[in-house]
Amino acid sequence: MAGLLNQFGYLCFALLTAAPMTYPSKVEESLFPDYVTATESFDVSPALKWAGGKRWLLPQLQPIWQKFATRRLVEPFVGGMGVALGLKPKRALLSDINEHLINFYQWLQKGLLVEMEMRNEETAFYEARLRFNHLIRTNQQYSKEAASLFYYLNRTCFNGLCRFNSKNEFNVPFGRYKKINYTRDFTYYTATVNRWEIRHNSFEFSNLGDHDFLYVDPPYDTPFTQYSKEDFAWADQEKLANWLCQTDTPMVVTNQATERIMQLYQDLGFSVTTLLAPRRIASSGDRTPALEMLATKNL
Repeated sequence: MAGLLNQFGYLCFALLTAAPMTYPSKVEESLFPDYVTATESFDVSPALKWAGGKRWLLPQLQPIWQKFATRRLVEPFVGGMGVALGLKPKRALLSDINEHLINFYQWLQKGLLVEMEMRNEETAFYEARLRFNHLIRTNQQYSKEAASLFYYLNRTCFNGLCRFNSKNEFNVPFGRYKKINYTRDFTYYTATVNRWEIRHNSFEFSNLGDHDFLYVDPPYDTPFTQYSKEDFAWADQEKLANWLCQTDTPMVVTNQATERIMQLYQDLGFSVTTLLAPRRIASSGDRTPALEMLATKNL
């Protein structure tokens, strides 16, 4: 009994003397303080390196999703697929306006095996970029080769950015990583992603049903908007927010917490808060946390 009391006293002392976590004054505490992140494991990692990926947000999304887990998950901006892989819905509609991203995911459904040589070398990278853009110009952008090249370019380019010009040409430069561990066999994704419908379309064609749950993560409200050949400008941000207000589907929306984005969603009746987001990709090398908006409606 004395030993147990000593252990209890030591635990209390450790808890009382531990350094408290601090947050910037503009950032609220987690919406779900009772959620224990250590109890969750996310087995399948995203296949791509993705600017603005939301895998870090899973501890906040899981408690919301658990109340709606029997519903179909709908993501109109699937991006890096980190949320769907983490939440593991039985049914999902994952879409994106970026046709090359969707082609890659549709090849994942088929059990993609990358056969091309992948080297972390500048000359090889620019040769692959030329070949990829040639496939686009010659209407071969949905081929297995295009999917393989898209993966190689994503893993090798600067900061994993995905950027296309108005001619639908990939134009991100070489990334200069010291080492890259490329994947060739993607068949371990097949059983998971084959449960889901993956489509190339804009958000307004998501065809929502009565038993859906929306997670919406559009391109950030930043000067960089050329995520695909179609720009996603401020008018598109407004169009999206107003489209979301036309449905009573439970939803979570994330975006960079700019003043105008926060005001837009607050004015439309969303519950809005901010979170610290890891700045995983930044051209300046800055990795300090950034403010992320988390807006909810119809929960």
